[in-house]
Amino acid sequence: MSSTLGSREIIEAFQEVPANLRLELLLEYSEALPQLPARYADHPELLERVEECQSPVYLFVELDVDGQVNVFLTAPDEAPTTKSFASLLHKCLDGEPANTVLAFDESFVDDLGITDLVSPLRIRGLHGMLARIKRQVKEKML
Repeated sequence: MSSTLGSREIIEAFQEVPANLRLELLLEYSEALPQLPARYADHPELLERVEECQSPVYLFVELDVDGQVNVFLTAPDEAPTTKSFASLLHKCLDGEPANTVLAFDESFVDDLGITDLVSPLRIRGLHGMLARIKRQVKEKML
């Protein structure tokens, strides 16, 4: 499994919690999604809509001169599961080298042990976010 240090810590935290409390732990992450910086909050047209998400989720990726990725995501408060997934991806991928982001394992959500607690539609949304993040990183590496 190719993962970041942050993702390994998150996976361990989920695996240490009894299965009946994992959804509660997931929802706590919804509060940790950072606000968009003004350059995106004031210009939402710069963000890409994640069509796989039922809720309006938008993202943008920057690649700095050192090849580090900055991930910006927004999700509505009314969709705490989706917002939690956005927050988890931000926590795992923001500030990581581009190659680490591109190698990020899509089995991350399976490793959390929550696939039976969250609808397949929500899981599809997380995979959509990850796919768009990776695609934007690839485009910016060119």
